[in-house]
Amino acid sequence: MPTYRLIRLSEVMAKTGLKRSQVYRDMKSGDFPKSCKIGPASVAWLESEIDDWIAMKLNYREPQSN
Repeated sequence: MPTYRLIRLSEVMAKTGLKRSQVYRDMKSGDFPKSCKIGPASVAWLESEIDDWIAMKLNYREPQSN
């Protein structure tokens, strides 16, 4: 059985360096993983999807010249 870890907005912001407004803006445009509703007024993100998003960003960054 797979293990999933849900993380709240504060941890998403800490991991990605994005502000709240940017997270929601990018979610709306489809450029960021969608949140999951976990309660009447609570949402969370799958940590694995956030980690995959970070890895994708790292793959597309410009190589540093020496």
